[in-house]
Amino acid sequence: MLKRFAFAIAILLATIPLSAQKRRSVAPQPVDAEQRILFIGNSLTEGNDLPAVVCRLAAAGRHNAKCESVIGGGYALEDHFADGRALRKLQDERWSIVVLQQGPSALDESRVNLREWTAKFNTLITASGARAALFAVWPEKARSRDFPRVSDSYRLAADDVGGLFFPAGDAWLAAWRRDPGLPLYGGDNFHPSSAGSYLAALTIYRVIFGELPPIFADRGFAAAAAGSDLGLDAGRLAMLVASAEEAVH
Repeated sequence: MLKRFAFAIAILLATIPLSAQKRRSVAPQPVDAEQRILFIGNSLTEGNDLPAVVCRLAAAGRHNAKCESVIGGGYALEDHFADGRALRKLQDERWSIVVLQQGPSALDESRVNLREWTAKFNTLITASGARAALFAVWPEKARSRDFPRVSDSYRLAADDVGGLFFPAGDAWLAAWRRDPGLPLYGGDNFHPSSAGSYLAALTIYRVIFGELPPIFADRGFAAAAAGSDLGLDAGRLAMLVASAEEAVH
C-alpha cells in the first residue's frame, strides 16, 4: 500500500515542470548484485531482441542480470507515459536500471521532447529505486550527418537526470572508421542489422558491467548471443568489440 502511495506521488511529481523540481542522481548498484534491466523503447530496441542479447552477454560475463522490455511501435517516451504499461512495470516490479529510448531526436524540438520526458520518467524511476539510462541510437542512413546531434541529444538527457549513457550510435561510427563496409543497418537503412544490434549490446554491456571479455569476438559465441550468425569473421567482430570500448571511453 505504501509503495503504491509513493508511486502515485511520483507520478504527480512527474507532471510538474522540471524547473520546479530538484534534480538528483542515484548511485549505481554494485555489479555483483542482480541487475534487473527494463528497456522502454520502440522497434530500434525491439529489433533483433536487443534486451535478450544484452542479457546473454551478461550471463557469458558471469553477471547476474534479467532483461525485459516494454515496446511500442514508433513510440516516443511521451507515448509510453500515456500508454501506461511502462508505468505499471515501474510500479509493480523492482528494477536496477531503466533504459529509455525513442527516435533519433536530432531536431531541436525532438531534443526538447526527449529531455522533458526523460525527466518525467526519471521521477518514477528514482521513486522505484532504479537508475535511468539513455540508449543513444542512430539516424536513418539518409540522414547520417545527424549522428553527432543524436548522440548529443541523448547525452544531454542522461546528464539532466544523472543517468547512464549508452552511446550506441557513437560505437557505430567508431566501427565504420575501422571498416566502412560493416553492415550495421538492416534492409530499410534505419533499423539495425543483427551486427548493428550486437554492437549496441556490446556498448550497453561495457557501460554497465565493464571490460568486454575476448570471447565476445568469437564467431560461434557471437552467433549464439545474437541469436543468428552475424556473417562477420573474428577480425571484424574484434572491430565491434574495440569500437564499443572506444565509444564508452
